Amino acid sequence: MKLDSFNRRHFLSTASMGSLGLYLTGKASARTKRPPNILLLVSDDQGYHDLGCYGNEEIITPYLDQLAKEGVRLTQFYVTWPACTPSRGSLLTGRYPQRNGTCDMFRNDKVDYGYKYPPEEYAISPEKILGMDVREILIPRILKQKGYVSGIFGKWDLGMQQRFLPLQRGFDEFYGYVNTGIDYYTHERYGVPSMFRNNNPTTEDKGTYTTYLFEREAIRFIRKNKDRPFFCYVPYNAPHIASVLEKPKPVQVPQKYVERYPKTNDAKKQQRIDHMACLTCMDESIGNIINTLKQEGIYDNTIVIFLSDNGGSGTADNTPLRGGKSRMFEGGLRVPCIVRWPDRIPKGTVCDEFLTTLEVLPTLCHAADCELPSNIIYDGFDMAPVLAGERKSKRNEMFWRRRSDKAARVGNWKWVDSSRGSGLFDLSTDLGEQNDLSSRNPEMLKKMKGRFTEWMKEMDAAEPRDPFQDY
Repeated sequence: MKLDSFNRRHFLSTASMGSLGLYLTGKASARTKRPPNILLLVSDDQGYHDLGCYGNEEIITPYLDQLAKEGVRLTQFYVTWPACTPSRGSLLTGRYPQRNGTCDMFRNDKVDYGYKYPPEEYAISPEKILGMDVREILIPRILKQKGYVSGIFGKWDLGMQQRFLPLQRGFDEFYGYVNTGIDYYTHERYGVPSMFRNNNPTTEDKGTYTTYLFEREAIRFIRKNKDRPFFCYVPYNAPHIASVLEKPKPVQVPQKYVERYPKTNDAKKQQRIDHMACLTCMDESIGNIINTLKQEGIYDNTIVIFLSDNGGSGTADNTPLRGGKSRMFEGGLRVPCIVRWPDRIPKGTVCDEFLTTLEVLPTLCHAADCELPSNIIYDGFDMAPVLAGERKSKRNEMFWRRRSDKAARVGNWKWVDSSRGSGLFDLSTDLGEQNDLSSRNPEMLKKMKGRFTEWMKEMDAAEPRDPFQDY
């Protein structure tokens, strides 16, 4: 069919508009289909009750409190180990410490007694030579399927040798320290320089408070990568005590944050104030990172997760839980956790479901539409529907082992067998684990021990991993 000049022009115009419409629709579709950014924030040795949104009226944490108002606050969220290294290994692999091989600390014990390692001895010490098995697959490597760029700014703690460092594990950028603790200003661990820029040791920012540095690097990374999906992992060292040889070891914090709390002449109260002030500084740092997301217009396309790596120690507040860091009671294992995920999780909600850090990797990878490696056994699941209130948690059990210390949770029952205390507890009525029901419920005690034994058999049968297993 022939077209006259008018109809031909009209046809071309309509076709062009249609093409433009398709093009714009495609552009919009591409924007809506872009995977969410991920901001994973981790504090160090923060107590369960060390946040305003967890009921503490004394501490100043307005930004994290606001994050909870915009997302969900979890009340039964657990880590896999009551101290640093194995807990962080599980967070990034989605696997029990006993399965991924990082089932104890990579640290030198002599420093506990004021010993400063000379360079030659430090070079062959456990802290220097141990690291997570290189066969383990971490979150950033999986996210690369969808074009994510990944950065870590803060505490690594999974090995100092070059083969163990973040850039060899899937991260694209790293600025932070490599071991379990640090001096906030000198960036040394018991006199040993510990900061790295990517694969290289650095002293470029010596003298600057670490919280400020990790914030600076995270903001730079976000601005640099605002137009592509990113995974920004910020594991602060706050409020961990400073790793210095002097005793008692201080919590280091800029004075302006201490001045936000009442003055005291009591040394013990001052230690608690320093701890809270350190958290207030970290909270403000998190607020600055979140404000950057807002300024760049990407806040609502960013999943934000905040948690502590284990229970609080020293002057931390673990109320109403028993114990703290390094212990198998709830105070060492149950931690604060907040998740903000627009359009997926209702604002200002509370999730009382049984969940753990083992769920983080499957959740984030599913959110990014990534396939998990089929040859790897994962110990968690996608918890997004649980956080959204759409279904109950699939988790009914959790097990822990730290050397000779053991613990298990099955349903609301908790069993502890440790050097710091033992017993059988009903968490539904005894969250503080004060009433040992072992003698009154011998069948339940037997069941708990039996389930723990079965779990250990499963872990022992797993493909062996360095560095602690004999194979």
